[in-house]
Amino acid sequence: MNTERNLVGAILAAGKGSRLHPLSEAYPKPLIPICNKPIVGYQLDDMQDLGIDEVYMVVGELGEMFERQFGDGSEYGLKIHYLKQETQLGIAHAVMKLEKYISTPFMLFLGDIFIISNTLDDMLKQWRDHDCDAVLAVKVDTPDNIKRNFAVALDNDGRVTRVIEKPRYPVNDLKGCGIYLFDVSIFDAIRRTPRTAMRDEYEITESVQIYIEDGHPVYVSHALDDDINITFPEDMIDCSIREMKHRGVDKIIGSDVFFRGKPEVKWSVIGDNAVIDGSGPIEESVVFPNTRVMREGPIKRMIFTPEYELAF
Repeated sequence: MNTERNLVGAILAAGKGSRLHPLSEAYPKPLIPICNKPIVGYQLDDMQDLGIDEVYMVVGELGEMFERQFGDGSEYGLKIHYLKQETQLGIAHAVMKLEKYISTPFMLFLGDIFIISNTLDDMLKQWRDHDCDAVLAVKVDTPDNIKRNFAVALDNDGRVTRVIEKPRYPVNDLKGCGIYLFDVSIFDAIRRTPRTAMRDEYEITESVQIYIEDGHPVYVSHALDDDINITFPEDMIDCSIREMKHRGVDKIIGSDVFFRGKPEVKWSVIGDNAVIDGSGPIEESVVFPNTRVMREGPIKRMIFTPEYELAF
């Protein structure tokens, strides 16, 4: 298998993110800004760094917001194609939207997962070294986090033998992280994937298990330093702090921000063109772009958008 030939990217960005309410009323989850850049923006950067120049993005009912944000992808050195998913019936269902457009191996990102990694090219290295048909990004994690995601079991040679969606009893300390490198033969397995009893959806883990049982070699990559699923609004704050620590800074202030006073800003993100009217300290908070904050006194663990003011 020639792994360097026409590797393309795919991002699943159709989810509604209902648990992000009220932010989800105005922002699709993959467009939530982390340190003043949308989650999907980081993923596009990662793909460009891997040498990918063509990306297929599966979007939902707010798909026009992605097109306004990213256009044709030229700002990222990419060509972006937008595919509409009318109904959300699970990750495998979304991946099947790609089949008639993709004819080469592809890197798949879940659009609501924020990752921190300096070694994402290890996915390609594992692909080449093992001459395999799929690579799953994994991370050593806690049992509670594994139970919310999926477990990955390996044989003595490091080949994947089982993947288990949201296991009640994790088989080890490996958690799947929502980034995959697939050969196009995965579509055959997806086509035979039944809806699960647990969520009545087509789960990609079921597809991968079918793929394994068909004899396709699947391996893992420990490519991620961190991965964060932005599930609830307050996750934005914690995710932003983790990214700031990764960058070695304790605040991020965008361009053309106006402060009426001189507030101390720590472990906080302030977006472009924001106006801060108060003079009290701002700590562990996020201010979206184009937002005016009219609040005196200390601000801690709050999110401000043009539409909402949320405290945690």
